[in-house]
Amino acid sequence: MDWRVPLADLDIDQEEKRAVLEVLDSRWLTMGAITQSFEQQFAEAVGARYALAVTNATVALHLACLALGIGQGDEVIVPSLTFVATANSVLYTGAEVRFADIAGADDLTISPQDIERRITPNTKAIIVMHYGGYPCRMPEIMDLASKYGLALIEDAAHAPGAALEGRSLGTWGDVGCFSFFSNKNLSTAEGGMLVTNREDIVERVKLLRSHGMTSLTWDRHLGHAYTYDVVDLGYNYRIDEIRSALGLVQLGKLAANNQRRSRITEQYRLALADSSVEIPFKSIFGYPAYHLFPILLPEGSQRKAFIDCLRGLGIQTSIHYPPVHLFTYYRSRYGENSLPETESIAAREVTLPLYPSMKSGDVDAVIEAVRTAVE
Repeated sequence: MDWRVPLADLDIDQEEKRAVLEVLDSRWLTMGAITQSFEQQFAEAVGARYALAVTNATVALHLACLALGIGQGDEVIVPSLTFVATANSVLYTGAEVRFADIAGADDLTISPQDIERRITPNTKAIIVMHYGGYPCRMPEIMDLASKYGLALIEDAAHAPGAALEGRSLGTWGDVGCFSFFSNKNLSTAEGGMLVTNREDIVERVKLLRSHGMTSLTWDRHLGHAYTYDVVDLGYNYRIDEIRSALGLVQLGKLAANNQRRSRITEQYRLALADSSVEIPFKSIFGYPAYHLFPILLPEGSQRKAFIDCLRGLGIQTSIHYPPVHLFTYYRSRYGENSLPETESIAAREVTLPLYPSMKSGDVDAVIEAVRTAVE
């Protein structure tokens, strides 16, 4: 469909094109020097000791779980209001998930109080997800992790460039995992990054992301090795030089684009303040990445009719997210779970368009469409 205002759009120009062509001209396409540069610059940007690029955020989460020793017999507490990969990555290890509720209508991130209620003797870790690029309540969650001796993984797929108390999201816990999918603040089409300050984790992840091999093709190309051993059951979770080249350019644009997202968010907030829709995250703390602009329809609204109305006006919307615990697979695996805040809020949530190249007129068109649909 030819949308008047799409849900998301890419900031891609001649810089990205040149970067990709330079990689093609170099004739080295697999993980090598460009990837190493991307990792180093990303680590510096978020203030982490280590950053490892991988093929997507799902595998970053899987590797984080494996590196922390999560496996059979363990439980990991996760939000249900997230993309399904957050939970799937735990199940890949043989561990089980325990879903926790969100804080409420103004804060769609995981509730520290509900996390504590879900802790059992089998709990090994907590995964938080910085919904929409807004920080979770990290000091409280860090206290819980310390109190109960739990590992902490941050799903920071929405949050590159976001910070809390001067500390980048993704660097609070043991591991942070970022997504570079095509609708993200920093995009490489597909791709992800795992960051950590722990040397033991980075060494384990380096091994597991490339078949458990003791040397890489790039090492042998440089003459640093001529053969290799396989010392663990690893995976092919590598990124490539083309996506890393895109990532380097996109990283340079991230701060300015997040600022633009912030201004668009403020334009939405001011214009919709007197409408009947609720706008979460009124009480902003920290420095968000403004990845999403979610609204909550009034109780009893027909969400499909609202979405169809905007669609008819050329405005694309989405839902973030259908709760994971209500999906057929997870209901058949775990039965009924009661997450009243998640279920109530998710049934009313609609995500409006938000991307750096939106013009003021685009935002006005969305606002007018929202008012028309709710009235």
